[in-house]
Amino acid sequence: MSQKSSKQTRHGFWRSDIAFALLALLLLLALEALQGFPQLANPAGDNDSLLQLVEVRDLLGGQGWFDLHQYRMGLEGGFVMHWSRLLDAPLALGILAASSLTGSPALAEHIVQIFWPSLQFWLAIFFVIRAARAFAGAPAVLPAAVVGGAALYYIGIFSPGALDHHNVQLMLTLASLALLLEAPMHRPAAFVAGICATLTLAIGMESAPYAGTLGAVVALLFLGTGDGERLIARDFGLGLAGASGLVFAATIPVSSWGVAQCDTFSVVQFAVTGLAGSGLAIIASWKAANATAARRLISLALLAVALALLVGLLFPQCLAAPYADLDPRLRQIWLDHIEEAQSITQLVVDDPARAVARFATPLVAIVLMALRFSHGGWRRQDSLVAALLVVALLVSAWEVRGSTFSIVFAVIPLSAWIAKWRQRAEASPSSGSVLRMAAAWLISVNAIWAGAAQAASSAFETAAPASAAGINAPCNSKASFATLGALAPTTVLAISNLGSPILAFTGHRVFAGPYHRNVAGNLLAFEALLGSATDAKAVVESHHVGIVALCRGNPESRLFAAKAPDGFLAGLMRGSVPEWLEPVAETRGAPLELYRVRPGG
Repeated sequence: MSQKSSKQTRHGFWRSDIAFALLALLLLLALEALQGFPQLANPAGDNDSLLQLVEVRDLLGGQGWFDLHQYRMGLEGGFVMHWSRLLDAPLALGILAASSLTGSPALAEHIVQIFWPSLQFWLAIFFVIRAARAFAGAPAVLPAAVVGGAALYYIGIFSPGALDHHNVQLMLTLASLALLLEAPMHRPAAFVAGICATLTLAIGMESAPYAGTLGAVVALLFLGTGDGERLIARDFGLGLAGASGLVFAATIPVSSWGVAQCDTFSVVQFAVTGLAGSGLAIIASWKAANATAARRLISLALLAVALALLVGLLFPQCLAAPYADLDPRLRQIWLDHIEEAQSITQLVVDDPARAVARFATPLVAIVLMALRFSHGGWRRQDSLVAALLVVALLVSAWEVRGSTFSIVFAVIPLSAWIAKWRQRAEASPSSGSVLRMAAAWLISVNAIWAGAAQAASSAFETAAPASAAGINAPCNSKASFATLGALAPTTVLAISNLGSPILAFTGHRVFAGPYHRNVAGNLLAFEALLGSATDAKAVVESHHVGIVALCRGNPESRLFAAKAPDGFLAGLMRGSVPEWLEPVAETRGAPLELYRVRPGG
């Protein structure tokens, strides 16, 4: 095949892959539309997306680019959020553009709430398809589109209304993987992969294990094969280092260049990615350092030692667990009850059906990769996919949130498996081959495991009845906050689950919100809600609280009432209202009950 015809064929593949991804997106939007876009109608269950919207509104309202304070949450003066302006910027630009076209900022927000996650879904499924094609050829494309689309829909982070950073982090990680898989055939792919790896890290530290894994595999492939991977390693390193410098300059004020932050992009991450990327690029470019396998081993080992010394000597605090310094009271009352922060052992005990739904397809994919390894013929594609999949599974065993990545990474080997059985069924049709192909399809779809596990759990009555409470609990709709939004702005005392929706739907401020940096605000709210009515009154008076909000059906409210049955919040739930509060008449019997602080206490 000539170079021209080969190029035309590749362009044809790109067009067909884009079309498959577009069809998957249209199906997602149709399913969401048939349900009435549930996350837009009842968005309060997604605290992060609501607070992301608040952050964007603050930026559009004139808050400084480098000022990441959330002034309406926490103690007076607020606290500094750990999120990146890299996500705020496209959302703000989208709202400005839509607002200029429609003349309605509210409508513009709704447009962006639909368009942004839809764009991330389309890009994510496109990169899944590209990765599957590079991993197992054209026969894997259809399974990747079907199984990948089902997986992305199941994990729920691409639904209209989902503005938080998880969907764009997953999309960028998939982009980096797909580009590295294609790098031997497309010269610029490795450089762009390095940029994507840096961006996903800069947007949130949750993706650090995956960006780090991709970098490590690139280095190891270069170590093992030399010239075959030299240019890929060089370009990936250049993309990593170059992007980290740009991100550092664009998001960190000069006054904070020397301030180390472990939970967000700062001098720590800049130093690590800059040294790792530039070091890898230098080693791959310098013949004296890469001429033989022994020299590559020595050079890469010295780079690894330099990275270890950099972190160990200058930033040892970042070697601790992410929440090692969290106040023990917050860990006990808040962190231990966040579903996405549970370990696999806790999940198996509390909700075995959900454990099956989250871990079945990644485990099947791991088995498939192990079989491939045992049968020989291991390829560079296998190394990249297997490494990401194993790391994601290990992360999800520690914290369930990692399964969002492992479920999607599993699609690539599962698509190859389905493609193999489809080809066998076509080559020698028989009832056995057709049944095996059908079994491969069924086993690979995550939603089927979820449905089967839930049905079995219900049949044996082992499902945890409160597991879905956080999703379907009252006070999840915007309408629940209408009365509160009509009241004059003040400080509201409420549980942390109500913090983000109060900020998004009203002009009030709150103490508590489910964010690990808001230590003082959360502790103050917990002190008031778990303490006696006298303790609550002291907090109300000293911090000028005007409204107390109660959502009886929220799991956090029930948890607090169980932990402190004689506390202030438990008393309110029983109908015991202290004399210094008066019920807001319009909210009697409503999901969100409001109590106004009487003048003079």
